[in-house]
Amino acid sequence: MRKKITTLAFSGMLFALCTSAQAQQPGKIPRIGYLSPGSGAAEHSPRAQAFRQGLRDLGYVEGKNIAIEHRDAEGKLDRLPDLAAELVRMKVDVIVTGGNSAIRAAKKATSAIPIVMPHTADPVGDGFVVSLARPGGNITGLTSSAGYELFGKRLELLKETIPKTDRVAVLRDPANLGTAQSLKETETAARSLKVDVESLEVRNSKDFEAAFQAAVAKHVDALMVLAGGLFNSHRSRIVNLAAKSRLPAMYSEQEYVLVGGLVSYATNIEDLYRRAAIYVDKILKGAKPADLPIEQPRKFELVINLSAAKQIGLTIPPSVLYRADKVIR
Repeated sequence: MRKKITTLAFSGMLFALCTSAQAQQPGKIPRIGYLSPGSGAAEHSPRAQAFRQGLRDLGYVEGKNIAIEHRDAEGKLDRLPDLAAELVRMKVDVIVTGGNSAIRAAKKATSAIPIVMPHTADPVGDGFVVSLARPGGNITGLTSSAGYELFGKRLELLKETIPKTDRVAVLRDPANLGTAQSLKETETAARSLKVDVESLEVRNSKDFEAAFQAAVAKHVDALMVLAGGLFNSHRSRIVNLAAKSRLPAMYSEQEYVLVGGLVSYATNIEDLYRRAAIYVDKILKGAKPADLPIEQPRKFELVINLSAAKQIGLTIPPSVLYRADKVIR
């Protein structure tokens, strides 16, 4: 009898130990779907690295307590809906994606999985959220614009860089809804600076050469390139066409200047991607995107490429160089 009781007690102890061990087993590792419209090795881009750094700062270690599923459209924006749908089918815990085309694809793919956008110019105007203070749906994150006055500032800097500027071409993708307001604000600033504005529309990759030919034919003095997934996917091509056309160009993101463009005055996008990790952390801990206010950028940088200036025979005024946050020689 005593032997039977001992056996039962031992069995009970083993059961308790097994139950305890099972309770201590780590839960499912959260998975982040990272959707990029960019081209080639987007997961190793400065933006992706900044996002990873933000996660590390919060104690996340990829492969240990977090997993990232990368999906890259490789510059082919028509692939974004399928890639977004693929992440939804994988039942990731949150989707991180920036730029209007990618955000719109993710929004269409799911109304249940939280979406964190590291950057977009006008999330309210583009219909992604109800308001900055209370997004109201499954999307939250950051905006890359502190207001459309940024476009006036870019034009002002362009005028200071090339003082004789009387006519500026604005390169934009009409499919990007935010560019209509961007163009309007640029035209408003242009009137006060006594500058004429020519709008050049690029709807697909085949339109770039024609747009630059039109800029030359219209005898514009300089070029402004607005943001957009289509343009970001063809940065080097745009920069090369600007150099070939000998057009000084102001860009909406510093990545253009890093690949040979002349000048940019823009939000530090990498900082926004780093901050996007904070939103992911809050959501994984139970916060609802609808209740997380959209934050605005904190860092703006003027970046100038002197090699690009030399290539087109342009001398940057010392007063502009002095104000630059970064000068590439």
